[in-house]
Amino acid sequence: MLPSLKGGFVLDSRLDADSEHVIWLGLCELRLMDDRRWPWVLLVPQRPGIEEVHDLTPLDQAMLTFETNMVAQALKRVTGCTKINTGALGNMVRQLHVHVVARSEGDPNWPGPVWGHGLRESYSREALHRFAETLKAAL
Repeated sequence: MLPSLKGGFVLDSRLDADSEHVIWLGLCELRLMDDRRWPWVLLVPQRPGIEEVHDLTPLDQAMLTFETNMVAQALKRVTGCTKINTGALGNMVRQLHVHVVARSEGDPNWPGPVWGHGLRESYSREALHRFAETLKAAL
């Protein structure tokens, strides 16, 4: 979906500040979290005013599931991770977004959650774009 065709959708400023655009999928914008400790992406359904998965239409729910699974499989392939963590918490940012995080034994805070652990380690611009291109190619 092109940004000009989003039908009133506006990305939450916190998601915009913490992540980088990767690609537009059918329903979602795929974004890469700017934290190199974990390969971590977000899927953001391009629907205004949506906070919960159950707020989506049944068709959009199915599309979100399809896109989440597609992204998780690609992320696992490109990272060789042990486990994929998927979640839609929305406690801090209410706008519906789904986290997909590649985890492996020995990564920071394994086996605990990634949220709230330590300080973010930003990618270099080159490394962020290289990883985004690798992920796009896997999709």
